Amino acid sequence: MDNIEIRRATLNDVDRLQKISRQTFYEAFSAGNSEKNMKRYLDAGFSTEKLTSELNNKDSVFYFAVSDKNIIGYLKLNTGRSQTELQDDKALEIERIYVLQACHGKKVGQALYEKAMQVAKQKNAHCVWLGVWEENPRAIHFYRKNGFVEFDRHIFKLGDEEQTDIMMKKEIKPDHEL
Repeated sequence: MDNIEIRRATLNDVDRLQKISRQTFYEAFSAGNSEKNMKRYLDAGFSTEKLTSELNNKDSVFYFAVSDKNIIGYLKLNTGRSQTELQDDKALEIERIYVLQACHGKKVGQALYEKAMQVAKQKNAHCVWLGVWEENPRAIHFYRKNGFVEFDRHIFKLGDEEQTDIMMKKEIKPDHEL
């Protein structure tokens, strides 16, 4: 996919954000989770109120991957107190990179990842970190290929089930050290 545009999502995009969030999360995790837990998580995690609050948060930002005017994926980044774990002022969290299943293998995730790294450098972050479900080998491979290493684990609650996320990070060298 050569014509991928990465653009920032705004409050006016909340409905589009909700649609892509629900669809990509469901595609990624429905096979390994009960329908009840998926519904509960989709309803709570991607409610209009929650997404509106996240879009209004100055320490969080969303970007869409767009091709032929269609949103095919998205990225959510957190800094400062919006980070879900580390809350390190010199770190940037990739909370979400999700791509429509039909677009897997077409460099959409890589384009979103590269946007995250661009933002990290603009913010002078010393590292980028994230959590990835231990049962998502495709995503783990993607992050390892991009230089991330495991540094911890944490529990992610999906409905009434506890799941383990591998926490991974990548150190960033300042430009003058490259």
